[in-house]
Amino acid sequence: MSVGTPDPALFPRAAWARAVRDGVRGLADADLGYPDPQGLPALREALAVHLRRARGAHVTADDVVVVSGVAQALSLLARLLAAGRVAGARPAEPVRVAVEDPSSRGALELLRDAGLRTVGVPVDADGLRADLLPDDARAVLVTPAHQFPLGVVLAPARRRALLAWAAAGERLVLEDDYDAELRYDRQPVASVQALDPERVVLLGSVSKLLSPALRLGWVVAPPRVVGPLVEAKRHADLGTSVPEQAALAALLGSGAYQRHLRRARLVYQRRRRALLDALGDALPGVEVGGVAAGLHLVVPLPGPAAERAALDGLHAAGVPAEPLSGTGVDRTEPGVVVGTARVREAEVARVVEVLRAAVLTSDHKLVR
Repeated sequence: MSVGTPDPALFPRAAWARAVRDGVRGLADADLGYPDPQGLPALREALAVHLRRARGAHVTADDVVVVSGVAQALSLLARLLAAGRVAGARPAEPVRVAVEDPSSRGALELLRDAGLRTVGVPVDADGLRADLLPDDARAVLVTPAHQFPLGVVLAPARRRALLAWAAAGERLVLEDDYDAELRYDRQPVASVQALDPERVVLLGSVSKLLSPALRLGWVVAPPRVVGPLVEAKRHADLGTSVPEQAALAALLGSGAYQRHLRRARLVYQRRRRALLDALGDALPGVEVGGVAAGLHLVVPLPGPAAERAALDGLHAAGVPAEPLSGTGVDRTEPGVVVGTARVREAEVARVVEVLRAAVLTSDHKLVR
């Protein structure tokens, strides 16, 4: 069970059923043949409107490619990078792509499976150390709105440095906007793509807000990337399911998506706050990092034994968790990444007791 999955009990079943009915009813006969590999025009237009309003993105329907989740988007883009189809010609050696360190293990695997060589760049309290980006990398994968797993936000100066690095060569910035709309203490920060739509490729999906079962996502890309990406999408699967695309377009157009977002924010904020307060009382020496956002928390731990104990206890309790050490490229700090979306208030005490026991039974001291 992924630490970044939403609570399936919150899925807006009635609203989705209405959206399926309304969306399919509005399809023309021609829409029910093989799909446009770029995506249903109605959905691309609805996404463009939504991303302009919610993420400040610089986007029209022509810039949007509908994909089967961010995983497919990364896989397709990685193959294009490896083949030299985007961001410069293919060199003799494997193409190098910079990634945040720590980072998502799943994303790293997708990049490496395509033949890319990943290069870790450290993350601190201000996000990616853009000053350490390698000159020979052709692209960088970042999570600037809410870094995974540390939960920090890419600072304005770092954003400028990131874009300067991209502009200095024929490089791309792959912006994974995976849970940016789930910000609880303020309005979400705008996308980096809005600052340089010619060099930034924006990736998103409904997996964090609605359900990963839908396999619906999008890519906002400059024209030099859209063409090869649509061709790659056509070769991969001939296009994404049209009825589900139509349903998402209807959900966005009716305002039901936005209403669900407001409800989900309140629920997840409450659950996150309850867990944080309980951790603060039980383990005052442990500093849980990251901003008030998203579906996970990172709890640092004093050593590998504590990390293993915490993971065993959390998994036994049915709580999504993964080792912080496993998210590192070169760094291996111990800790646990805890999925918070499904931790209801009645389950908080169990989670805190597992973490408290792991800390207190360790032979190491927690370094703050």
